[in-house]
Amino acid sequence: MKLRVPPGRAGRLWLRHRLATAERGIDLLDRKLRILRQEQRRLKLLNERTGREWSAALKEAETWTLRAATLAGERALPPAPPAEITVEWAEVMGAAFPKHVRCLFPDPPDALPLSAAVTPARLACRAAIEAAAKHAAAREALRAVTAETATTTIRIRALRERWAPALRRALTDLDLTLDESERAAAVQARRHAVRDPPSRRAPASPRAAAGGSRWAPAVAGSPAAGAAPPGTGSWTAGGRSC
Repeated sequence: MKLRVPPGRAGRLWLRHRLATAERGIDLLDRKLRILRQEQRRLKLLNERTGREWSAALKEAETWTLRAATLAGERALPPAPPAEITVEWAEVMGAAFPKHVRCLFPDPPDALPLSAAVTPARLACRAAIEAAAKHAAAREALRAVTAETATTTIRIRALRERWAPALRRALTDLDLTLDESERAAAVQARRHAVRDPPSRRAPASPRAAAGGSRWAPAVAGSPAAGAAPPGTGSWTAGGRSC
């Protein structure tokens, strides 16, 4: 994985910020994955329980329906109006799934049943429908949470095994490059200092050569000495003889 890193020290700051963000993202995703797996285990148990309840309710409904049809014939079991099913949704760590299911059934007809088995058959069918709705909601919840768990696992693996290592390698390479450039600059500066020492950089001024004093001895016979006797010396100050 090749990264487009800004050059210089700005690239170092860029990589450190990205690496800190990646590590923080891994921690958050790990926490999310733990919560999702816990919810997945709960929904798996719920799915198994609702599945057993639906199977038992279905067998009960088939038994009573067969009894009613045997005693009073198929005309004793006319088609009923459809039931109204309401689903309440929940969300856990970004995974939305059905949580509660309610079934509303229409009122039974006022006419007397043709057999005593019709009423138990009607109640058994309603219980089977309600159990089927709950099992379907539990299956859908398990599917949604399982899919979110798989997606989160893939994201964690991508961050932990690809993105974060690539950032660390790029940061290490950039640190080495910057250190080498700083060492090279320091060595170059020392070489310039050795080639051009301070004594050769600028000539000494006349005052510095005279020890910093304004007074200098004048040689006998020089124009600055004026009418001084031969063989004697005099001192000049600012071009005047003293």
